[in-house]
Amino acid sequence: MSSVNTIQETTDSQQFTRDLFDRFFTKTISYPSNRVDAVVGFFENRGFDKNAAISVASVLLEQSKIDNVNVLELLDKLQKFDGVKLNSIVTAILNNNRSKISKLGYRSEQQQNVIESRNIIY
Repeated sequence: MSSVNTIQETTDSQQFTRDLFDRFFTKTISYPSNRVDAVVGFFENRGFDKNAAISVASVLLEQSKIDNVNVLELLDKLQKFDGVKLNSIVTAILNNNRSKISKLGYRSEQQQNVIESRNIIY
């Protein structure tokens, strides 16, 4: 019976060390809840899906903390842009915070001039 108690005590004393080293390479970042809600709500109001709004908000909050910029001032500046320009800006921000081996983008349909293309032989 005493061997069971010894094992339990050993694991409890090692738990602090395990927790310390499990979190060693992860940095904790905290933001005020009102700012998180404001940023997520901003993107949801502009037609972003809930998950997309949360993803973009987390990147913006992190980048604003790194650059020492108030995220609410950034939202005021982003509010002036229409949907297409906002999507371009969000794509650029996300690409800057991604791995360099992949990029986000979108494809636009190429318009062919039908009058000119009828004379071209394929």
